[in-house]
Amino acid sequence: MQLKNYIDGKWISTEGLQYIPVVNPANGEKLATVPLSTKSEVDQAVVAAKKAQKQWALVPAPKRAEFLYEIGFKLKEKKEHLARILTKEMGKVIEEARGEVQEGIDMAFYMAGEGRRLFGETTPSELADKFAMSVRAPIGVVGLITPWNFPIAIATWKSFPAIIAGNTVVWKPSIETPLMAYEMAKIFEEVGLPNGVANVVFGTGPNVGSAMVEHPDVKVISFTGSNATGSKVAELGGKHLKKVSLEMGGKNAVIVMDDANLQLAVEGIIWSAFGTAGQRCTACSRVIVHKDVKNDLEEMLVSALSSLTIGDGLDPTVKVGPVINKAALEKINHYVQIGKREGATLLAGGKTLTTTPPFDKGFYFEPTIFTNVKNEMIIAQEEIFGPVVSIIEVASLEEAIEVNNSVKFGLSSSIFSQDVNKIFKAQRDLDTGIVYVNAGTTGAEIHLPFGGTKGTGNGHRDSGQAALDVYTEWKSIYVDYSGKLQRAQIDTEN
Repeated sequence: MQLKNYIDGKWISTEGLQYIPVVNPANGEKLATVPLSTKSEVDQAVVAAKKAQKQWALVPAPKRAEFLYEIGFKLKEKKEHLARILTKEMGKVIEEARGEVQEGIDMAFYMAGEGRRLFGETTPSELADKFAMSVRAPIGVVGLITPWNFPIAIATWKSFPAIIAGNTVVWKPSIETPLMAYEMAKIFEEVGLPNGVANVVFGTGPNVGSAMVEHPDVKVISFTGSNATGSKVAELGGKHLKKVSLEMGGKNAVIVMDDANLQLAVEGIIWSAFGTAGQRCTACSRVIVHKDVKNDLEEMLVSALSSLTIGDGLDPTVKVGPVINKAALEKINHYVQIGKREGATLLAGGKTLTTTPPFDKGFYFEPTIFTNVKNEMIIAQEEIFGPVVSIIEVASLEEAIEVNNSVKFGLSSSIFSQDVNKIFKAQRDLDTGIVYVNAGTTGAEIHLPFGGTKGTGNGHRDSGQAALDVYTEWKSIYVDYSGKLQRAQIDTEN
């Protein structure tokens, strides 16, 4: 199958463009080919989006919501079909893929509900016979740049709030996982979303992404990806005075105190560290454990690893699928070698699985645990984005919080404890945008803000009502019905 761009409600011929294969990371199977679009295709999409936005903004928000409801029902109808495609192109196991599609369903229905809210405020005026209020206004054309690890969930976090608020979107999905974007575009077409409201342009970051960021008619850029790329997006966007929303890396930690339910902690760590083969921005890559329970926790973690079957995610018995590609495999292995050189103790795993069937045609890495990790080590500070976790010993809650906060990221954190005093101190003092109590570092729900502090982002949030702040401007409106000129502050002066 040869994919095409979806622009202005039409599947646009991509003849003359270079194509590259879309490969199943579990077995090397070629699934499709995807075009590497250029600035020309971006310009075409932006023209369509800009034209459509003028009319879309005039559609009452509850009417805009009806399209999102229909999209949600389509996603629900196609859930298994989409989940299987997602597993094939990204590699995550089928139960996780189903969960990701469910996020898209939930976001469609949630944001459709915002079509009857989009609340502003009314407030008393300081002058007589004057009314004051604020309303949300759409901004225009929104550029979306989404990653490969959550190819449908993150796209819906961004596109649905943008659309319900009266904007139109130009979406650049990852060329590693373009099939989910293709399927989403088909759904946009099936529900009759007006032409130009949602456009999909396939291509690389340097070509398509940069063209979107620098286009004068793209007023908002929402990006999820690496810190290195996010910094470039912020720099380019800043030159053009765009609103830029960044969601980037994480170096997330699970804190296990001496009074924790260790079995529950182990389950939370295993799921957070090795689900999606560790390729989540919220993945647990550090375990900060109290010295009194460190040995017991390590024994339980190593034992739990034996139950993790590795393989093709379409097999329902498999718990850990492949990583996305060869480059990811090499990066993970590079960090494992760094950990060994730094003096950390390899407790389990640590090897690339590529030499024997069924692993020889895919990109697999063993779930890996390092212990005796010092906080200043590279493996304790840098994001690995793979199934590698580092165990760091501490002597107190205060030290645990200090270690947690010492990295440059601030996305997600977790504490396992039965002490309510420790829990409340931790949730106050952990410098992350998300805090879990007696659960792992993953599992965000779509009706709360998603994002983090420090190097994880630039203060904006995906999901929840907070997402609307990215895609709307506040407009303050004053209605003076006094029949005379009233000068605020001057005519109220005592």
